[in-house]
Amino acid sequence: MARWEPVLDAVMRERGARLLAYAKLLTGDHAEAQDVLQDALVRSFSKGRAFDDVNRAEAYVRRAIPSVFVDRLRRRDAAARAHRRNRDPEPHVVDTAAVLDVRQALAQLSPRERACIVLRFYDDLTVPAIAERLGIAEGTVKRYLADASARLARLLDTHADWAGDPPSVPVEAPVLKGAR
Repeated sequence: MARWEPVLDAVMRERGARLLAYAKLLTGDHAEAQDVLQDALVRSFSKGRAFDDVNRAEAYVRRAIPSVFVDRLRRRDAAARAHRRNRDPEPHVVDTAAVLDVRQALAQLSPRERACIVLRFYDDLTVPAIAERLGIAEGTVKRYLADASARLARLLDTHADWAGDPPSVPVEAPVLKGAR
């Protein structure tokens, strides 16, 4: 038995469900999430990497999941572009139904926007940490976060039942020393 096999078994037994749920946040599809997790595990445990505990191994796999997700979509998009060059384009139908579910709204984002949003708000990473994890510039991360946040706000607020203006909360200024 290889040195890494017991750690891999422990990671999947103890943390596999959480890692799969994390991958599903990015993919929006259970089968695709399983594939992304599998690829992240292979990437994490390949090349003779040995982890001395489950926590480190899980952290490494969790860091690999967004990169694997983006890489898989990039390859899929490249293959689709190559396929389209070899045939006549088909009409593209856009579903304009309102999206209320957060997972459905996430699925509407581009892969990089989705990765940035999940890393920022699910993993609570800073912009520099997201940039490092995805291998892109901090300014690019900020742009993806801004674009994705604006789009999510539109998608999730489509059917808000506001009776006029949104509710407001009265704000009172603090009383300063010596002021009456």
